[in-house]
Parts: sequence; structure tokens; C-alpha cells
Amino acid sequence: MHPRGSLRLTLLLLAGGIWLSSPCAAEPSYGRTLLDDTKLYFTAPLRWDGRDWLYFGGTLAAIGVAHEYDDNVRAHFANASNATLDKQDPHSLRDAAPAAAIVVGTWAFAALKDDSAGYEEGRQMLEAAGLTAVSTTLFKFAAGRKRPNETLRVDDWSQSGDSFPSMHSSLAFAIGTVLAESGNDKYRWVRRVLGYGIAGGTAYARLHDNVHWFSDTVAGAALGIATAHFAMNRGEARAQESAFAISPTEGGVMLTYRHDLH
Repeated sequence: MHPRGSLRLTLLLLAGGIWLSSPCAAEPSYGRTLLDDTKLYFTAPLRWDGRDWLYFGGTLAAIGVAHEYDDNVRAHFANASNATLDKQDPHSLRDAAPAAAIVVGTWAFAALKDDSAGYEEGRQMLEAAGLTAVSTTLFKFAAGRKRPNETLRVDDWSQSGDSFPSMHSSLAFAIGTVLAESGNDKYRWVRRVLGYGIAGGTAYARLHDNVHWFSDTVAGAALGIATAHFAMNRGEARAQESAFAISPTEGGVMLTYRHDLH
């Protein structure tokens, strides 16, 4: 099996195994929630405000600047061992392993501690990764850019390639951002070092192995970070909604609010 195909299969099996073993699988309403989140995710630009469009413009500018250095970055990393146009990606699974380990570790720790917050963090990682994988695939299909181990031309677009954006980078930043920005602030610096460090290391590895252009990894990082924040915001919104409850009482109803102290 081609390394890229085996990567997708491994991610699907990993996500499926974690999902089937999680408490979320027993919740009949979660499928509906996931469907709602998916609709909101792909229609999000219709609800963007001025700040959102400013971020989007800044992201496009960053990708544009990175594109200007694509040739230079490739020249820096391409050497006798990986400069050939062999279309090979022998380290695909290795580069995906750190992000996968974050997900597995999060769910294992949640199971060990029977921690609902840990399960929710793991759920957000899976949702962010799933939405990111779909959107990255769509962008790859639309761009059709060839990889630096397939062509010497930086602007080989619309050639049935799958270089832009980098799937490894987008998934690593989606998962890593959830790790970095979730939980309380007690160990925030540790979470950010691990989350963003692993994600950045993954992007570096893709450049080092000459399987992606610099702008591919920048676009992937931006997509992963944005999707992670979407998943976390949706989780926070659901938590706030579930904190309110209406209970019938004699002669009327009672509105209650629950706040859990951590």
C-alpha cells in the first residue's frame, strides 16, 4: 500500500477504535451534535465578522510570503539523499505518529482517571482532526499542486498533485492546538510546549524530507489551528448550554444553573 494511503487507513482505524471505546459512543445525541458541528464548520464564513476576515486576510498573506521562499527552503533541505524526483514518502507514518500519540495519550489518561473533562478534550481532538482532514483533502483536490519530490517547479498547480496543504501539518496543529489550549492554566506552558512543539516538529520533518513546500506547511498549520479553535468553541458552547436546566415544580417550572468548580 502507498505510504499516503496507509497513513489515512491508520488514522481512520485509530479514530474508530478510540471512538468505540469512549463514553461518547453510548450517547445517541452525539451523532446529531457532530452533524450540526460539521454544518456550522463548513458554513462558518457566512457568519464571519470583521475580525474573522482580518485573520483570514492575514493567513493568506502569511501563505503568500511563505510561497516566496518555497524554492529557497527546498534548496536548503534537498540534498543528495532526498533531492531526487522519486515521489516517495517513506516517513509518512513516522511523521504522523506524534500527533496520534497525543490523542491516544489523552484518551488513556481520561480512562485511567475516569475524567469527563479528559474525554471531552479527546473528543474535541477527534472532531478537530476529522474536520481538518476533510477540509485539507478538499483543498488538495482543488489545488492539485505537485510535491517538491515530484517537480522542480514551485507553481505546478492543477496537475492532480496533493501537496497543498500538508495533511500531516494540518492534523498535527489541529490536535496540538487542542492540547495546548485546553484544560486549566496550571500547566499551560507544558501543554503549549508539547502541543505546538510536536506540531512544529511535524511540519519541519515534512520539509526536511522534501515531501512538502514551505507554503504547504504554513497553510496546513493555519487550517489546523483554526479548526481546533472551532471545535473548542463548540465544546464550550455545549457546556454552557448543558449548565442550564428547566425542572417542573408544583405550580410552575424552575430554572437551574450548574457550575462545576475544578
